[in-house]
Amino acid sequence: MSQLNLQNPILFFDIESTGLNVGKDRIVEISALKVMPNGDQEIKTRRINPTIPISPEAQAVHGISNEDVKDCPTFNQIAKSLAQWMKGCDIAGYNSIKFDIPLLAEEFLRAGVDFDFRKRKLVDVQNIFHKMEQRTLSAAYRFYCDKELENAHSAEADTVATYEILKAQLDRYPNDLKNDIEFLANFSTRTKIVDYAGRMAYNDKGEIVFNFGKHRGKKVEDVLRAEPSYYNWIMDGDFTQDTKNILTEIKFSLL
Repeated sequence: MSQLNLQNPILFFDIESTGLNVGKDRIVEISALKVMPNGDQEIKTRRINPTIPISPEAQAVHGISNEDVKDCPTFNQIAKSLAQWMKGCDIAGYNSIKFDIPLLAEEFLRAGVDFDFRKRKLVDVQNIFHKMEQRTLSAAYRFYCDKELENAHSAEADTVATYEILKAQLDRYPNDLKNDIEFLANFSTRTKIVDYAGRMAYNDKGEIVFNFGKHRGKKVEDVLRAEPSYYNWIMDGDFTQDTKNILTEIKFSLL
C-alpha cells in the first residue's frame, strides 16, 4: 500500500455529534490521526460534553449517550490544545468538507480560538471515492482494503479506515491520482466554496455567488445591493457563524 508523499503533516479526523445541523449541533467525540512526512503516526480520541442534548437519531448512529459524556470536558476546555496540535497540518477526512470541517470550525469560533482551515490543504476521501466508485465508507473500506469495517460510526474506527482508504486509492488509480496533497485537495473538492458550510462559492469568473436557495448562482454583492433584507434574513436564520462573518465582510466592503 502506498505511503503518502507529504510536505506537511496531515491530520485525518472524524467527529460524532449531537446531530447534523452544522450551525447548532456540537461535537461529542473527535478522533484524529496525525501522519508525519516521515511516516510516524499519532492518534488521539476524545469524548466531549456538548453542553446540549444528543438527539435520539444521532445516538442511534454512534451509540454515545448524554450520560456517557456528562463528565467529559467541554470543547471550550480542549480547544486551544487541539488547535495547537493541529497547527501546520493539512486536513483529511470522509465527507469532511461538507460536514466535519464546518462543524469543527464552528466549535473553534464559539471557543474564541483562531483556526483557519482555509490556509490548509483539505482532502475529502469521500469525494475521491464518489468520483471513482460511488459508494459509502463501509463499502469503500471493503472495496479498497478488502476488509470489513468493524465499529462503524466509532470516530476512531472511521478515522483509521479513512487513512487506509486514501492510501489504497493511490495504489488503485496511479494514472488518475498523484501522491501529492495539493493535487488530492483539488481533486476532492467539488466546488470552490467560500464559507465552510458552502452557502457561498466562487463561479467560473472567480466571483462570490450564493450557492443555495432562490439566489443560487447570483453574485452576493448584487443580491445585497438589490435586496438588503436578504442579509438580515441570513443573520437571523439558522446559518453558521462562519457564513455570517463572511457575508458581513462582503456587506461592509460595499459601503
